[in-house]
Amino acid sequence: MDIDRQRQTEIERLIASTTLIEVRIRGLMMDPASNMPIIVLKDVASDTVMPIWVGIPEANAIAFEIEKFAAPRPMTHDLVRNLIHHLNAQLERVVITEIRDETFFAVLWLRQEGDLVAVDARPSDAIALALRADCPIYVDEHVMQSAKLNTAGPPEGPTAEQLRGWLEGLNDEDLGRYKM
Repeated sequence: MDIDRQRQTEIERLIASTTLIEVRIRGLMMDPASNMPIIVLKDVASDTVMPIWVGIPEANAIAFEIEKFAAPRPMTHDLVRNLIHHLNAQLERVVITEIRDETFFAVLWLRQEGDLVAVDARPSDAIALALRADCPIYVDEHVMQSAKLNTAGPPEGPTAEQLRGWLEGLNDEDLGRYKM
């Protein structure tokens, strides 16, 4: 068995033994302390929210899809979606699998010719692709619990508990035009 197949088998076993929480994008906003974009993910079954700080280009890719902005030429995530389609594969789901050293990790789950293929991805890219493929987004239960306490935000500014309380208290008006 080659290394890629071993890694995929390991990821498949890990996901099968893990509780996944389905989330939706609650909003896309700017962190007032760091001026960096935040994707706010919300558990579909509760009021739990999980923020992920992302780069400006990734936030733009997500905002473009939320707003259904059609670029005259394919953007990077549109290109990847088109490649997946033309390779006769489907993006079935994305899973935010891990948080390590304040960095989130994700996996794209693709189905091609009956085989399930796991591809490592940054969560921001995975979310941008999930929006384009209209597939569900999941977060590992342990990541959700950890991210509620360790929000991966900048060290200065509000505590994790203060930020979580602020995010949970946001209304549609606070989220601006990127609410979902």
